[in-house]
Amino acid sequence: MALLFLLFSVAAVLPISSSKRHPLDSLRPSEFTRVQTIVKTSYPSNNLSFHYVGMDEPDKAVVYSWLSNSKIKFPRRAIVIARHNHQTHEIIVDLSKRSIVSDKVYTGHGFPLLTLEEQHAGAALVLAYEPLKASVKKRGLNISDVVCSASTVGWYGEKASKRVLKFPCFYTDQGTINMFLRPIEGITIVVDIEEMKVTEYNDREVAPIPKPEPTEYRLSKLKPPFGPRLNSVATSSTRPGFKINGNTVKWANWVFNVGFDARVGTIISTASIYDINMYKYRRVLYRGFISELFIPYQDPSEGWYHITYFDNGEFGFGLSAVPLERLNDCPANAVFMDGYFASQDGTPVKTPNAVCIFERHAGDVMWRHTEAEMPGHLREVRPEVSLVVRMVATVGNYDYIIDWEFKPSGSIKMGVGLSGVLEVKPVEYTYVDQIKEDQHGTLVADNTIGINHDHFLNYYLDLDIDGYANSFEKTKLVTRRNTQVNTPRKSYWTVEKETAKTEFEARLKLDTMPMEFALVNPSKKTKIGHPVGYRLLPGSIIGPMLMDDDYPQIRAGFTNYNVWVTPYNKSEKYSGGNYVDQSHGDDTLLQWTDGNREIENTDIVLWYTMGIHHAPCQEDFPVMPTVSGGFELRPTNFFEYNPVLKVIPPKHVQRPNYTGKT
Repeated sequence: MALLFLLFSVAAVLPISSSKRHPLDSLRPSEFTRVQTIVKTSYPSNNLSFHYVGMDEPDKAVVYSWLSNSKIKFPRRAIVIARHNHQTHEIIVDLSKRSIVSDKVYTGHGFPLLTLEEQHAGAALVLAYEPLKASVKKRGLNISDVVCSASTVGWYGEKASKRVLKFPCFYTDQGTINMFLRPIEGITIVVDIEEMKVTEYNDREVAPIPKPEPTEYRLSKLKPPFGPRLNSVATSSTRPGFKINGNTVKWANWVFNVGFDARVGTIISTASIYDINMYKYRRVLYRGFISELFIPYQDPSEGWYHITYFDNGEFGFGLSAVPLERLNDCPANAVFMDGYFASQDGTPVKTPNAVCIFERHAGDVMWRHTEAEMPGHLREVRPEVSLVVRMVATVGNYDYIIDWEFKPSGSIKMGVGLSGVLEVKPVEYTYVDQIKEDQHGTLVADNTIGINHDHFLNYYLDLDIDGYANSFEKTKLVTRRNTQVNTPRKSYWTVEKETAKTEFEARLKLDTMPMEFALVNPSKKTKIGHPVGYRLLPGSIIGPMLMDDDYPQIRAGFTNYNVWVTPYNKSEKYSGGNYVDQSHGDDTLLQWTDGNREIENTDIVLWYTMGIHHAPCQEDFPVMPTVSGGFELRPTNFFEYNPVLKVIPPKHVQRPNYTGKT
């Protein structure tokens, strides 16, 4: 057994070997340190700050060549986004040659990822600011119980901007830790985070602060009556059914690489599935991750209009990853991996147990059938077993549970769970009938309005179905009148297939008409002639409700459609643009596809936007039960027949019968 220090270190009892590095492995700690040394040698002053350090992807052809022959050498490079003397630098570092390959100054709109250090420094500056102390004292509060948190300011038509943040503050007296439910309303504080000084302060109103008692959620602090006691999960003593070789996971008929990134969090790469009839692994997903999240709150008032977060591009999904707990976040059979990112000075920082991988035995059925008309009621059943890769990111008040679930049938399910704490506004009301005007949310407790908001998640899915050259196929379900067959039936539905030739033809809003979608490889066909493919099975359908000319919506053009398809371009990874903080919406997925490039029978990328509209309710208080959603990528004519027909079911552990009677 080896202790791995790649991007991840793995902590579990299972067979692990330290093989040759995968070309898409994320940076390991020693590589972060090497990048830090190389860049600081070129910029020895103290004005340098690292905002993103990640692996610079090799060309796709190089990666596939290595997968065929691991003796092939590949370049190992890092991309660095840094600030120096109020300029943003895009730096490419060759790790093997220990040199800077290129260094360009970015002159467009927007700023890079916020660092954790500058957010903390800004909060400390605010708490020491005398006018804030006076405002806190005026409200009869203690400054020692005040906590302040960074909030991005967005863009609202300004021609020039500086790197500034707003810092809303919260009250935590009487031992409460649920700070987001006790905001100190009516104070606006703006901090220039490069000059580290307060540039704007306005104490415009005094609002009541919700009481601390109802906001508690810690089990040790809760008082009776309690809810039901839940049974622990039945566990098996068998070893995990998967192997990790470096960062490559092999399980059942799947093999794929797991990565971790400061901006997008978990990355799944080079996922292939073994075909028992072809005696080989077949390509499915080259690269997949959450490209951007957009969370616009729906209160246009002075203290709230700017709250329209882009969690990946502003705060970093990987930077926000939190350690996972065995038996709570992940089951007993989980394997944990640590994630690494660069701090503001370039030093590698570890998030322990940032990712877990586990087999899911959920009691679901993989397939079954009973021959009810045959003597003896012949029955065959196969239990569902899948493999899950999970990460949790806590961005401010929200917790996102992100799953990539692989099934032996060839399906990949993307799951999203939303939990955490509401963003609330204190009000004078304690009863619904007292409210006479739109409060932009729901009264969820005394003096507490949970503000309406949305969650948009945009996925980057570079599918290479049996090779590079794929096409996007739309299958419309059309109702027809029966005019051909002399039967009492008057109508039926059939399908009309169309291959999208350009990007405009692949921009789709999914609430318009019944339709199915697939990426197919027109040059690879089944024995009976169907092009092999993978189908997109959408989950809940969501679309933007802001007006097109509203500034947050201009910046979030990637939410205008649920489905997009673009030609593969290594530089087009972030649907909200490379520099999202205070961006102008001029470098998004919407602008890229305005070029209406050709997408037929070529290397293409599927982008899918999912999410929810959230009008809060009382059950969301003081902490939200998880709301789950997701979508699925499912084989469509990819195999010659059901790929799990011949799956060997697991050996079941015999347990005593339990009737449930007392």
